[in-house]
Amino acid sequence: MANAATFGCLVNNKLFGGRHMKKLLALLLALGMVLGLAACGSGNTTPTAAPGTTPAADNAETAASAAAELEPVTLKIWFHGSTVTPDASAKVMESVNAYLKDKINVTIEPIWGTWGDFDQATVTALAGGDKVDMYFTCNWSADEYNKYAKDGYWVKLDDMLDTYAPELKAIIPQDIWDCAKTNGYDGMGIYAVPGLKDTATQNCWDVNGTLLAELGYNVDDVCSAGLDYYSDAFAEMMQKAKDLKGKDFYPLLIEPVVLERMVTHSSIITGDLSSGAVLSYYYDAEHPSKDIGSTIVNKFSTDAFAKFAAKTYEYAQKGYISPSCQSTATANDYRTATQSAGEYLFGTQSYAFGCELDFSEARGIDVRMVPETAAYMDATSGQGAMIAISATSANPERALMFLNLLNTDSELMTMMNYGTEGFTYNKNSDGTITFIPENRANYSPWTNGMGNVRILPPTDAQGVDFWERFTAYYDTAEPLPLGGFVFDSSGLDTEEAALSNVYAEYAFNLMSGAVNPDDVLPAFLSKLEEAGINEFVGAAQEQLAAYMG
Repeated sequence: MANAATFGCLVNNKLFGGRHMKKLLALLLALGMVLGLAACGSGNTTPTAAPGTTPAADNAETAASAAAELEPVTLKIWFHGSTVTPDASAKVMESVNAYLKDKINVTIEPIWGTWGDFDQATVTALAGGDKVDMYFTCNWSADEYNKYAKDGYWVKLDDMLDTYAPELKAIIPQDIWDCAKTNGYDGMGIYAVPGLKDTATQNCWDVNGTLLAELGYNVDDVCSAGLDYYSDAFAEMMQKAKDLKGKDFYPLLIEPVVLERMVTHSSIITGDLSSGAVLSYYYDAEHPSKDIGSTIVNKFSTDAFAKFAAKTYEYAQKGYISPSCQSTATANDYRTATQSAGEYLFGTQSYAFGCELDFSEARGIDVRMVPETAAYMDATSGQGAMIAISATSANPERALMFLNLLNTDSELMTMMNYGTEGFTYNKNSDGTITFIPENRANYSPWTNGMGNVRILPPTDAQGVDFWERFTAYYDTAEPLPLGGFVFDSSGLDTEEAALSNVYAEYAFNLMSGAVNPDDVLPAFLSKLEEAGINEFVGAAQEQLAAYMG
């Protein structure tokens, strides 16, 4: 917990001049003193209290009084991956905003982006200068963190964290903060708050164990043996599912870009095109930290990609992949709806520890996660899910205060993520919670897109010791040889624009099996060369060589 000195040390800093800022910092000083006293009051020594009062009550009243002195502001925040109805949101936000009023005198207006609409909607809003205070961003969404930081859309946070978010700065490990650094509009630094969530990547097959058992397989045996995308056994299982469920059933539910990375064992190069990855760095799937002599390459020119594209096209021709997965207009919404309904055999999943428990409960089937790769760490550890403060925000300081509270206050994070007690969940005597399915279905934000998930209470399905097991799991992840490398594409704007156009024309169709690679891949590679792919790859590889010494 921060003390008064934490808030007071920067009052005369040039960033915070003027009457308004000095008043704000004075009020922060008062809040810091109260919160510090509250923290001291939780120790073994019991202070003397006046008759009829308690120190905790006095501190709460003082904190509320200090918060009330802050100018009331309304902040808009745009989340990703949400399944939230307007009525459910209104009910939960009523409690959230009552809580925030007493804490920092802020009202939150969430925009619940979905897997289907987020990319197009946020890019349009950012381009139009919409008055949204905070956005979800990362190194794989259309509002790609590094590019949008470089182009001036995000506020640089380095000089603000000590003043407006000291607890947040302390709770996130330094290596995660380091991964969040990028060469943005105002120089190298931190332009978004990284989520303290799954701090490694593990690509897994999402397996419908219920259907697999219906097909006559021993689910445990299949899952323990692993799955091979190119094997006859993999195709045989899909064909059996197709025969059982009918011609309108598509057993292979894919997110094409994830499928390609999974099957080819290639990592994201942070700083690649914001519209999609054209770079690959291949790693050993069983031992990701092993140096296999990889360099950064044009992913579409490799034998690994050609093999993947040919097999995916073959599966599509056999009716294993839905046409809805092969259109950018329908793919995300179709995949989400089909997952929720449990109408698939195999899917693609970037694993988060324990997610199979949540998925099984939500989908009403036995969901199994079968690793395609071991867990590994790279720059995505700090850039996989983030919240940035928009340069258009009129209140960036208050936005950061909100993010500080969201990521350090378990009660607030639980309300934002899980809803409210008695509406979306009930508390159990062992400290776990049990969801109320009919209401939770209408209020289901994407947990990992919110922030620090480690301060959430465990669910009954997860068990009391879930977060201890969660931490132990991620401690075993191996770093890739390229470590936290981030590609800086400054000076390559012409190539980026041209490559983005070519990528949009060809890449998704090839990765989803919509087109025959024998016919299309040569033309794609030719256009990539014309657009400057060799210069782009060369710059990335030169930077990687310098980074690795």
